[in-house]
Amino acid sequence: MTVKVFAPAKINLSLHVSRQREDGYHLLDSLVAFVDLGDQVTASLAVRSELSVTGPFAEGVPTDGSNLVLKAAELAGLPMSLTLDKHLPPASGIGGGSADAAATLRAAARLGASPVTAERALALGADVPVCLRSKPMRMRGIGDVLEPVTMPALHMVLVNPKVEVSTPEVFKRLERKNNLEMPDLLPRWPDTLAFVDWLSTQRNDLEKPAVKLVPEVAAALAALALTPGALMVRMSGSGATCFGLFADRYAADVAALQLAEGNPWWWVKSASTLPG
Repeated sequence: MTVKVFAPAKINLSLHVSRQREDGYHLLDSLVAFVDLGDQVTASLAVRSELSVTGPFAEGVPTDGSNLVLKAAELAGLPMSLTLDKHLPPASGIGGGSADAAATLRAAARLGASPVTAERALALGADVPVCLRSKPMRMRGIGDVLEPVTMPALHMVLVNPKVEVSTPEVFKRLERKNNLEMPDLLPRWPDTLAFVDWLSTQRNDLEKPAVKLVPEVAAALAALALTPGALMVRMSGSGATCFGLFADRYAADVAALQLAEGNPWWWVKSASTLPG
């Protein structure tokens, strides 16, 4: 038996850093959505776990025990032969490795393993529990407090200047670590435009330090902002992927084509959010 599991990209629509604990972990308050773009994990039962990697971003991806996919297989307690079809750029702030790990856990469950809880999945990384659910969520704490969110459909263009960003280095350059969280009670958004209006009042506290560390992030944000139809732009996670929101998928598709033509060395994709 072979199963195939989609590993959707995770977009941090907002990311507020509210505190740093004594153990070094940062407490976050983030609004997260998943889109119809991502990697794919193919799995079948095996005597021992092994991993091969294909796809446009396969080069340089480790296939040993350091890969989160194999770590997830070990956590699930089920040896599997795994193929990771890698379409998301590495170290890009859209949860690629965490999404792959979560997809591996879902594959193991479909092959007969006991489902891994979000609490246990946290051992693989702060983003793995939310990726395990792959639905719109408010993510707080160190990624361990998850609350489902109802939001309208969003259409966007993702731009990555193909520069990897070190998350620890971005946090190291964060000047203030006791920022305000989002409101305790999130509003109800009647449509996409109302949501975008509200989202524009929120922040990604890691955007400023990422821009200082990697100037290409600023270039991506500027290019998105100048694209006709862009409602708002922001960086996702710790970067370097940035997103621009558009009124509908057609507008996003047109903008993605325009950006890709003008910047052929960038990774540019249009996407829509997955339903809750």
